[in-house]
Amino acid sequence: MQIGELADRTGVAQRLLRYYEERGLLTPRRTGAGHRTFEESDVPRVEIIRALLAAGLNTAMIRTVLPCTEYRGGRLVPMCPEMLTHLTGEQDRQAATIAQLERSKEAIDGILAAAPPELTDTVRHAELHGEPL
Repeated sequence: MQIGELADRTGVAQRLLRYYEERGLLTPRRTGAGHRTFEESDVPRVEIIRALLAAGLNTAMIRTVLPCTEYRGGRLVPMCPEMLTHLTGEQDRQAATIAQLERSKEAIDGILAAAPPELTDTVRHAELHGEPL
């Protein structure tokens, strides 16, 4: 199938499909004229890529775990132990990022709590009325 048909069937823009190819996530064959030709198996592969992106994995990590992933009954299923190792590491990285963001939010909460009431009232009034500060 041509790239346009794959885009239609997956709901993914042709530009993104080309990007997935650049990142090594899709490997279409090329015709003599240089046109991309995709296989039927690329339809679920694109769905897997989208699901892994939605899970927060970057394309380098997806390239690593993609051969070990299947899509069954609307769920991603890990098929080899290496994938579990990679995903556990990614989960740990995400947890550390969330913890750092929570600390940053607490710091901002403390700064905002220390603002004088008259300043807070001025900002709140401007926000409610769509006025610039």
